[in-house]
Amino acid sequence: MKRIMIRVAYDGTDFHGWQYQPETRTVEGELNRAIKELTGEEIRVIGASRTDAGVHALGNVAVFDTDSTIPPERFWIALNTRLPEDVKVVASRETDMDFHPRKTEVRKTYEYRIYNSDIPNPLKRCDYWTVPYVLDTEKMREAAAYLVGTHDFATFCSVHTQAESTVRTIYDIKIIGGNNNEVIILVTGNGFLYNMIRIIAGTLVEVGRGSREPSWVSEILEGTDRTLGGPTAPPQGLCLMEIDYGDKV
Repeated sequence: MKRIMIRVAYDGTDFHGWQYQPETRTVEGELNRAIKELTGEEIRVIGASRTDAGVHALGNVAVFDTDSTIPPERFWIALNTRLPEDVKVVASRETDMDFHPRKTEVRKTYEYRIYNSDIPNPLKRCDYWTVPYVLDTEKMREAAAYLVGTHDFATFCSVHTQAESTVRTIYDIKIIGGNNNEVIILVTGNGFLYNMIRIIAGTLVEVGRGSREPSWVSEILEGTDRTLGGPTAPPQGLCLMEIDYGDKV
């Protein structure tokens, strides 16, 4: 028996999220099916990040245990012939049997993509949020700076969260704007609450469009109350870029 770690990329448009649901198409479901076709084993992968419906990924991580004799570093090739076009394994290797992708210290990086134009671009409808208001990216950067560090992010978390604690650490937030009507919010942290990045994006857009001052973000952060924060941005703009375990695996 060995444990295989895979890195997975997918277009979340036609998936009802990552987590397996028996009657619904999910990323986990497609991976389980492909692994069973390949090895003949009943396997359920364990994912590092259970992304929501419509959310994309370039670097999600999952593990599964197998008795297969396929070389670990070649699993990605064999699986991709059995996976649909909107989900692919980009790398595979063996890892320690006690490695759990959600119970290991980690740095996660998400990207939220905004198309800043009053004319929607049909080619970007599945992976950008179209925002028609002119956005002041300098004010968005000023507002984002208040979120860096270790805080109680209850204001930036769905009321439906099941997390035991709403304290998280954000290491860095970058606001990249000015090219081809695109504004990118790049966030790196040690983990994120349910809808946290999408609420951060919705809140920063409120500042960027001039509805709120940058200091408002500091005030609502301290308030630790979801009703104080900005709207939840739509899912299609969100992409999980990377999960970094450092030298731990």
